[in-house]
Amino acid sequence: MIYKKIKSWKMSELELRDLWQEEYCNAAVFTFDNLEIRFYPDMFDHAFYESQNHKQKDKSLLSLNRCEKMLWIKDTLRDPEALLKQGWLKDKKVYTNSRRVAMIKNNYVVIIQIVSQSRARFITAYEIEDEDNLSKFINGPNWS
Repeated sequence: MIYKKIKSWKMSELELRDLWQEEYCNAAVFTFDNLEIRFYPDMFDHAFYESQNHKQKDKSLLSLNRCEKMLWIKDTLRDPEALLKQGWLKDKKVYTNSRRVAMIKNNYVVIIQIVSQSRARFITAYEIEDEDNLSKFINGPNWS
Protein backbone atom coordinates (compact mmCIF):
# COMPACT_ATOMS: atom_id res chain seq x y z
CA MET A 1 0.00 0.00 0.00
CA ILE A 2 1.02 3.58 -0.56
CA TYR A 3 0.91 5.64 2.59
CA LYS A 4 0.77 9.27 1.46
CA LYS A 5 1.54 12.09 3.87
CA ILE A 6 -0.09 15.49 3.56
CA LYS A 7 1.80 18.75 4.08
CA SER A 8 0.00 19.65 7.30
CA TRP A 9 2.41 22.47 8.16
CA LYS A 10 1.19 24.29 5.03
CA MET A 11 -2.47 24.01 6.05
CA SER A 12 -4.58 25.92 8.54
CA GLU A 13 -6.45 24.06 11.25
CA LEU A 14 -9.68 24.83 9.39
CA GLU A 15 -8.28 23.26 6.20
CA LEU A 16 -7.20 20.18 8.16
CA ARG A 17 -10.66 19.89 9.74
CA ASP A 18 -12.25 20.28 6.29
CA LEU A 19 -10.05 17.50 4.92
CA TRP A 20 -11.07 15.27 7.86
CA GLN A 21 -14.73 16.01 7.17
CA GLU A 22 -14.38 15.36 3.44
CA GLU A 23 -12.24 12.19 3.62
CA TYR A 24 -13.86 10.53 6.62
CA CYS A 25 -17.10 12.04 7.88
CA ASN A 26 -18.79 12.59 4.49
CA ALA A 27 -17.51 9.44 2.79
CA ALA A 28 -18.07 5.74 3.33
CA VAL A 29 -14.91 4.10 4.63
CA PHE A 30 -14.55 0.32 4.62
CA THR A 31 -11.86 -1.98 5.98
CA PHE A 32 -10.20 -4.67 3.88
CA ASP A 33 -12.67 -7.17 5.40
CA ASN A 34 -15.70 -4.97 4.62
CA LEU A 35 -16.47 -3.35 7.98
CA GLU A 36 -17.98 0.09 7.50
CA ILE A 37 -16.22 2.56 9.77
CA ARG A 38 -18.06 5.63 11.08
CA PHE A 39 -16.23 8.90 11.64
CA TYR A 40 -17.56 12.11 13.21
CA PRO A 41 -16.32 15.72 13.15
CA ASP A 42 -15.63 15.85 16.90
CA MET A 43 -13.19 12.93 16.61
CA PHE A 44 -10.69 15.29 14.99
CA ASP A 45 -9.67 16.72 18.37
CA HIS A 46 -8.98 13.34 19.94
CA ALA A 47 -7.08 12.00 16.92
CA PHE A 48 -4.97 15.04 16.04
CA TYR A 49 -4.30 16.84 19.29
CA GLU A 50 -1.64 15.79 21.78
CA SER A 51 -1.24 16.63 25.42
CA GLN A 52 1.36 19.18 26.40
CA ASN A 53 1.39 17.50 29.80
CA HIS A 54 0.92 13.71 29.41
CA LYS A 55 0.01 13.32 33.08
CA GLN A 56 -2.90 15.75 32.75
CA LYS A 57 -3.91 14.45 29.30
CA ASP A 58 -5.08 17.93 28.29
CA LYS A 59 -4.98 17.44 24.47
CA SER A 60 -3.97 21.07 24.06
CA LEU A 61 -1.56 20.96 21.08
CA LEU A 62 -2.45 20.37 17.44
CA SER A 63 -0.02 17.69 16.27
CA LEU A 64 1.22 18.37 12.75
CA ASN A 65 2.96 14.98 12.89
CA ARG A 66 -0.38 13.24 13.47
CA CYS A 67 -2.12 15.46 10.90
CA GLU A 68 0.40 14.71 8.15
CA LYS A 69 -0.58 11.03 8.45
CA MET A 70 -4.33 11.73 8.32
CA LEU A 71 -4.76 9.75 5.10
CA TRP A 72 -2.91 6.79 6.65
CA ILE A 73 -6.03 6.02 8.70
CA LYS A 74 -7.92 4.93 5.60
CA ASP A 75 -4.88 3.16 4.17
CA THR A 76 -4.29 1.25 7.40
CA LEU A 77 -7.91 0.14 7.64
CA ARG A 78 -7.79 -1.08 4.03
CA ASP A 79 -4.43 -2.85 4.33
CA PRO A 80 -4.85 -6.65 4.52
CA GLU A 81 -1.21 -6.89 5.62
CA ALA A 82 -1.74 -4.78 8.77
CA LEU A 83 -1.05 -6.51 12.08
CA LEU A 84 -4.40 -6.89 13.89
CA LYS A 85 -4.54 -7.00 17.69
CA GLN A 86 -7.21 -6.82 20.37
CA GLY A 87 -7.72 -3.41 21.92
CA TRP A 88 -6.75 -2.54 25.49
CA LEU A 89 -9.30 -1.03 27.85
CA LYS A 90 -7.20 1.20 30.06
CA ASP A 91 -9.88 1.67 32.74
CA LYS A 92 -10.51 -2.06 33.16
CA LYS A 93 -6.94 -3.12 32.36
CA VAL A 94 -8.06 -5.89 30.00
CA TYR A 95 -7.81 -6.75 26.32
CA THR A 96 -11.09 -6.88 24.42
CA ASN A 97 -12.18 -8.24 21.07
CA SER A 98 -14.70 -5.38 20.83
CA ARG A 99 -11.81 -3.11 19.85
CA ARG A 100 -9.53 -3.81 16.94
CA VAL A 101 -6.12 -2.24 16.53
CA ALA A 102 -4.45 -2.31 13.13
CA MET A 103 -0.72 -1.56 13.01
CA ILE A 104 1.43 -0.78 9.97
CA LYS A 105 5.01 0.37 9.48
CA ASN A 106 5.95 -1.09 12.87
CA ASN A 107 4.37 1.61 15.01
CA TYR A 108 1.39 3.41 13.43
CA VAL A 109 -1.91 2.20 14.85
CA VAL A 110 -5.59 2.79 14.10
CA ILE A 111 -8.10 1.78 16.77
CA ILE A 112 -11.75 1.03 16.02
CA GLN A 113 -14.67 0.00 18.23
CA ILE A 114 -16.70 -2.89 16.79
CA VAL A 115 -20.42 -2.02 16.83
CA SER A 116 -21.83 -4.98 14.87
CA GLN A 117 -20.67 -7.61 12.37
CA SER A 118 -20.70 -5.01 9.63
CA ARG A 119 -19.97 -1.69 11.39
CA ALA A 120 -17.39 -0.08 13.62
CA ARG A 121 -16.58 3.36 14.99
CA PHE A 122 -13.22 5.10 14.75
CA ILE A 123 -11.55 5.68 18.12
CA THR A 124 -8.11 7.14 17.33
CA ALA A 125 -4.85 6.78 15.38
CA TYR A 126 -1.26 7.55 16.37
CA GLU A 127 2.33 6.38 16.31
CA ILE A 128 3.51 4.33 19.27
CA GLU A 129 6.69 6.12 20.30
CA ASP A 130 7.53 4.32 23.54
CA GLU A 131 9.45 1.04 23.02
CA ASP A 132 7.86 -0.56 26.10
CA ASN A 133 4.35 0.25 24.82
CA LEU A 134 5.28 -1.04 21.36
CA SER A 135 6.50 -4.30 22.87
CA LYS A 136 3.30 -4.66 24.93
CA PHE A 137 1.25 -4.10 21.79
CA ILE A 138 3.14 -6.60 19.66
CA ASN A 139 3.00 -9.24 22.41
CA GLY A 140 -0.73 -8.64 23.07
CA PRO A 141 -3.44 -11.03 21.86
CA ASN A 142 -4.26 -11.20 18.17
CA TRP A 143 -7.68 -9.97 17.07
CA SER A 144 -10.02 -12.74 15.98
